[in-house]
Amino acid sequence: EPLLAGLPLRNEHNGSLLIERIGDGVPVGTIGYRKVMFGPPPDSDAWQIGIDLPAETRGRGYGTEAQRLVADWLFATTPVNRVEAATDIDNAPEQRALEKAGFVREGVLRGAQFRAGAYHDLVYYSRLRSDP
Repeated sequence: EPLLAGLPLRNEHNGSLLIERIGDGVPVGTIGYRKVMFGPPPDSDAWQIGIDLPAETRGRGYGTEAQRLVADWLFATTPVNRVEAATDIDNAPEQRALEKAGFVREGVLRGAQFRAGAYHDLVYYSRLRSDP
């Protein structure tokens, strides 16, 4: 199991992964996931993913592919039925990336995120195990 300063980068509750270009192995960002629960039985667990790409790596398809691959991997290696993601309502490029990765827009969470001294709306997306 990969370690960073003695802490595991992945466990049964969350994880962080590097996004690398296949051709040269250069890191171009990170993607993380964490377990969220929608009810007491474990069958109600889901994964929430989040991505961080530096400005110079955006717009090249890395985010779309990384989010698609991580969702595929989480479905293949865990029993969850749902992988979800959220982005700022003004972040149209990330919304397009999620849609290209197979995520479906579910709605807006008003005032859900406090950032830069103000509350911001988030757009919520999900992929279900049964989605094409």
